Amino acid sequence: MAEHVRVAVIGSGFGGLGAAVRLRREGITDFVVLERADSVGGTWRDNSYPGCACDVPSHLYSFSFAPNPDWPRTFSGQEHIRAYLEHVTDTFGLRPHLRLGAEVRRMTWDAQELRWDIETSAGRYVADVVVSATGPLSDPKVPEVPGLDSFPGKVFHSARWDHDHDLAGQRVAMIGTGASAIQIVPAIQPKVGRLTLFQRTPPWVMPRVDRAISGAERALHRALPLTTQLRRGLLWGIRELQVQAFTKHPNQLGLVEKLAKQNMARSIKDPALRAKLTPDYRIGCKRILLSSTYYPALTQPNVDVVASGLSEVRGSTLVAADGTETEADVIVFGTGFHVTDMPIAERVVGADGHTLAESWKDGMEALRGAAASGFPNWMTIIGPNTGLGNSSMILMIESQLNYMADYLRQLDVLGGRAALDARPSAVHAWNRRVQDRMKRTVWNTGGCTSWYLDASGRNTTIWPGTTGEFRRATRRVDLAEYEVLRAPAIPAIPEGEKATKDDKDEVTA
Repeated sequence: MAEHVRVAVIGSGFGGLGAAVRLRREGITDFVVLERADSVGGTWRDNSYPGCACDVPSHLYSFSFAPNPDWPRTFSGQEHIRAYLEHVTDTFGLRPHLRLGAEVRRMTWDAQELRWDIETSAGRYVADVVVSATGPLSDPKVPEVPGLDSFPGKVFHSARWDHDHDLAGQRVAMIGTGASAIQIVPAIQPKVGRLTLFQRTPPWVMPRVDRAISGAERALHRALPLTTQLRRGLLWGIRELQVQAFTKHPNQLGLVEKLAKQNMARSIKDPALRAKLTPDYRIGCKRILLSSTYYPALTQPNVDVVASGLSEVRGSTLVAADGTETEADVIVFGTGFHVTDMPIAERVVGADGHTLAESWKDGMEALRGAAASGFPNWMTIIGPNTGLGNSSMILMIESQLNYMADYLRQLDVLGGRAALDARPSAVHAWNRRVQDRMKRTVWNTGGCTSWYLDASGRNTTIWPGTTGEFRRATRRVDLAEYEVLRAPAIPAIPEGEKATKDDKDEVTA
């Protein structure tokens, strides 16, 4: 017996919980949040590695409808953000809607009934609308390294940290130099025996101006909520002003690049090490990382930097692409996530029987970052080209929640059993405009290869504009961009004949 709901939300990170709150605020209570783990939190539940913290200021990295006057630091740690999401769950009464331990295995569009049939590890659901909020940072990516199976020690990804394994005195190999690695390295360096960093591409690193938020500030924010809003508005405005340098005038980033080099020079006195750590691409092409402890950690006597990626494992010997050999007891992969090839796409089967992954085989694209053609009444939060390179993703999530809310209102206005399917022409037109704007951005012209780009080199991840522009673009659903689908009429049953029910009709309200 399947549970029939109006809306099924997939995932309970910022996107999924935000969708759940918005549904309740719209007066919709007939929904479930399907979560594969045993608690909420999304990437802030999964990423619990040493030193894990956000690189966006706390007061901007939170929902506008759920301000937190008690953030302890200007840049919050993982434990504080996860606690915030638990608080949001309780404050807005979301727990009755949660279905924990319910991993979505497959969701299939039923064109006759105009609804989604969802198979999970905890049973079957039927939903009129699906809001997929699995997020791009949910499934870790581990490279296929020849011989990795022969490694006798411990191997894990930064997003699946093994807290039971003691690193004290161990020879640890850190693979990758992204946002996770620059937090892990200084956090574990003092305790490990030896730390070898395998760096395929050096990042640009700016100081992390972090401090404890005083009790007086927190008291002020509690007493005068307007001060929290003003603080958030100031942080937002500064980042909006930065956008043009990333999207239209990358050469303006030269000054920032100079500041980053000065930051490196203050900590790295060895010219040879400084040369290894100096990027050869324009700053901003990859995400600019924030840390005041990364460079100092690399100068410590128990740390080695191998300016090459890991190419082979021979037992406990790790071989870099440049031939450097290193002995290790533990391998930690800080190699990112499946962003442009999200595994959830393989589990979504649309109107023509093809999966979303097949539909996106030439690159992800979705109308206003939300709706994919051929997948009626299905929308995604943090979809294609909704990522940011310099600001808070919560701003983009809230814009998409506005779009979701109007989407559901439009279905109500249409009345009866109806569905909206994004027209291919509308999806392609939107994507063409986005990609045209992308051509002159630093992410496309900066001379780097980043996780923003898919296998064909197309940027299907980042939004090439301000968050204000995106908010305006997603304020309303334009029905002209959709085909309205109606359920086929049910033929009348001749009197005297007994109707039989198909298994699909055996659903609970």
